[in-house]
Amino acid sequence: MISMIGLTGGLALLIVLTIRGMNLFIAAPLCAVVVALTSGIPLFQGEENFVTLYMSGFSGFIAAWFFMFLLGAIFGKFMEDTGAADSVARWIVNKLGFKHAVLAVVLACAILTYGGVSLFVVAFSVYPMALSLFKDANLPRRFIPATLAFGSVTFTMTSAGSPEIQNWIPIKYLGTSPFAAWEVSLVVAVFMAVFGYWWLKRMIGKAVANGETFAARPEDPKISQRDYPHPATGILPLFVVLILSFLLHDRMAQLALIVALAGGVLTLMVINFRHFHNLAAAINAGTTGALVAIGNTAAVVGFGSIAKHTDAFQQTVVIMTHIPGNELIGAAIAVSVIAGLTGSASGGQAIVLPLVAPHYMDQGVEPEQLHRIVSISSGALDSLPHNGYVVTTIRAICRETHQAAYPAMAALTVVVPLIGLAMAITLFSIF
Repeated sequence: MISMIGLTGGLALLIVLTIRGMNLFIAAPLCAVVVALTSGIPLFQGEENFVTLYMSGFSGFIAAWFFMFLLGAIFGKFMEDTGAADSVARWIVNKLGFKHAVLAVVLACAILTYGGVSLFVVAFSVYPMALSLFKDANLPRRFIPATLAFGSVTFTMTSAGSPEIQNWIPIKYLGTSPFAAWEVSLVVAVFMAVFGYWWLKRMIGKAVANGETFAARPEDPKISQRDYPHPATGILPLFVVLILSFLLHDRMAQLALIVALAGGVLTLMVINFRHFHNLAAAINAGTTGALVAIGNTAAVVGFGSIAKHTDAFQQTVVIMTHIPGNELIGAAIAVSVIAGLTGSASGGQAIVLPLVAPHYMDQGVEPEQLHRIVSISSGALDSLPHNGYVVTTIRAICRETHQAAYPAMAALTVVVPLIGLAMAITLFSIF
């Protein structure tokens, strides 16, 4: 009982502190200490103590993702500094009009995500263009994180055919393919895309009607008076990243993204070298931004590492994986809750699937249906305020506060996927 109180209390405290803007390098370990003390995990003694468990999660995430964050951040800064992002943004506004600025950002994120580019890297890469588009269209910048997230972690991340890990983890346990239950997946994805975009436009429109506008900041790139490069020089590097990632994904797995990003950075440097405003400053800013972003995310991952070693967490997993009734509903609840506790869609799947897959398949559940439900459900409650992607996108990349940016992000990345999940379960039950 004490362990459960500590786990839920520590998680609630982390969410509150995150929303209030407390530094995550302090908030995450502090909340993890609460969880550890109430679960009997020693702070310093023994082989498995607070320090070793927390730092294994912290350092493990950095070891796995450092080069992706670094290259992604440098790529984004190069897009800013050369004026390529502004050039693409102005071209889009001229061709589509200001009213389609939001759509352009959503589509850019969706194409890159469905092309296999990491969600974190998509945010780094598209943010400069999003900033320019929102500036030119005079839209409130607090909606940029929600716009980036909507195009990345909703109708693309968990859809059939997506190369993102959230669609591939179930294959190992269910023997399915990335296109499992594609018919239902297509219906749900279209619904989430249309409904989510309508809701996003409605929220932005309401804010504009209330007098909100784009607010420039001192740290914004000051490159308004200059010879802009051709818009193609901003689009081509994005396609280099997309194509290399797609071609190398099967052979090189995660290393493919490093090669793809390096290719994008080099392409941008070669074709836009004479347009650099300050190359050294862009590299320094990108490096610093990458360290802050990966550090914030790793701090939250460290909290999850402590949480997973508590008795309360193990009890929760057992309870969630033995929910009676409709098996698809049970699987959806189990994955959603565990993903919410760990702040990770992939983490929730990896913990739950080894337990529920054999259990439900023995009961005759269609593997393809289970695959799609697990995938979609993992992308809902994982987007609570302490989620690593949420923290990185809002704070490190867009430099917003949770109080300003998270409500819109929650609507699009929690509520919309939950509705899509309910629709998928209903369609599977009917057909």
